[in-house]
Amino acid sequence: MAFTINNLTDNDNAVIKQQLGGFTVIEYKEDLSNSTLEDAQSNFYMSKSNMRNKQLMIELENSEVMMRAGAMQYMIGNIEMTTGVKGVGGFVRNLVTSAVTSTSAIKPHYKGTGTILLETTYQYLWLIDVDNDHIVIEDGMFLACDTTLDISVTARKSLSSAALGGEGLFNLSAKGRGILAVEAPIPSEEVVIVELQNDVLKVDGNFAIMWSHSLDFTVERAGKTLVGSAASGEGLVNVYRGTGMVWLAPHMQSRPIPTLS
Repeated sequence: MAFTINNLTDNDNAVIKQQLGGFTVIEYKEDLSNSTLEDAQSNFYMSKSNMRNKQLMIELENSEVMMRAGAMQYMIGNIEMTTGVKGVGGFVRNLVTSAVTSTSAIKPHYKGTGTILLETTYQYLWLIDVDNDHIVIEDGMFLACDTTLDISVTARKSLSSAALGGEGLFNLSAKGRGILAVEAPIPSEEVVIVELQNDVLKVDGNFAIMWSHSLDFTVERAGKTLVGSAASGEGLVNVYRGTGMVWLAPHMQSRPIPTLS
């Protein structure tokens, strides 16, 4: 490549938080752009509270990635951007996906050799190596991925599970091999990963932000009987059954599951 990017990763205020393949998460220690005393105070406390700007950098070497629409900040090099839509049928499928998962209908593809910087965010950026797996992710978390991954809509196995569990009926899923970048509500240091081997996980609330597609998701009573569930104060719980993994965000504020009356 014939270009050099100065004062980015070699900046004393920048830290490389994670790197997988051509994806790099950059975190800025603090916001140095203070023009008023209020800005300085706000930025100081935000930094001390772990609220720091992050940025995803993607380096392409004759490769291709898919990104959330509007996420690109700037790109350098011989990179071509396309809509990633193949024909009218592909556009219609994307519209359906957008309607049921609250994501953009167009997820642009970037192909070639060069470097892409995405918009900064105070959300937490995770890089996941999807290795011949199939992972379901919560709405709004998708940011970017290798186009070797198949990003598609996954439907809940039952309407009651979605309605009662405080979840949507449809989610995006990533299948195959490649790197997946997501915006998460908590840092990766706080996520709890439960590995199930033909077992059951019951969660009181929508604390599960990712899970294996192989798991069967239902909503059930916390107790064996209506009276037992009501007495426990838990009512209904989200149940993940089978063999696979569930990523839990225990520190995230959850939407409660309706209780039994």
